[in-house]
Formats: sequence, C-alpha cells, structure tokens
Amino acid sequence: MSAGSVSKLDFALSLKGKAILNLELKRHLAPKTVGGIARSIPIEGNAHMMGNSIAYVDTNIKTGGEKLKTQFKKGDVAFLAANGSICFVIEDTIGTKPMTLVGKITENVESLKNVKPGDIFSITQAGT
Repeated sequence: MSAGSVSKLDFALSLKGKAILNLELKRHLAPKTVGGIARSIPIEGNAHMMGNSIAYVDTNIKTGGEKLKTQFKKGDVAFLAANGSICFVIEDTIGTKPMTLVGKITENVESLKNVKPGDIFSITQAGT
C-alpha cells in the first residue's frame, strides 16, 4: 500500500520483456473492486485484446460491478466483472461492455501500444 494515502494504491504493471508501467488504483472509485484486486496481487497472465483500444488480463477475482460506465480515457484501468478481467485502456474509447473504473496508468502508458495477444502481464506491489 502507498505510504502517502489510504485511498491510493501504487502498483507496477510489467509487460514482460517490453516495459514497466506505474499503476495507481483508487479506492474511492470502487472500494469493493479495488480491495479485491489489491488482495489478489501479485497477478500474472496472458495479455488479450478488445479491438485496438483495450488490453486486458484475466483474473480469478469475483466481484460485482460498481459505478459501471462504458466511456474511458487513455490510461484508465477498469475491471470487467463479467469475466474478472483487469483492463488497460490504450486509447479513448466508448465500449459496449460496462466496466468499473478502478484507477489510472500514471507513467509509460504509450508502451501499451506494443501489447500483442499472448504477451505476459504482471501486476506487483510498486518497488518490488
């Protein structure tokens, strides 16, 4: 957990062999969902794509949607409750599947454009 805030949690998102991105989850956006994700760290899995605008990793996290929306900005991090996926928004998009906004990629978001299906995503505590 971030030493600076109870509401903000800092993580590292690694795109194995390609890049490391800083990831910030915010409890006030979706407390139950962010708590479920935080308790599941570390998370590792294959990258998947939703069109060209969203990359995601499947998880075993089971939680309902909170404050669902379909419009997201580049760098947003969302949770798709339907299949337990953590989604990373590559470019501004209006999706067809409602998702829960849980945070933001705060550094190196451009490297998401290099994600290919089958790449490995790894989410760990920041600084580890």
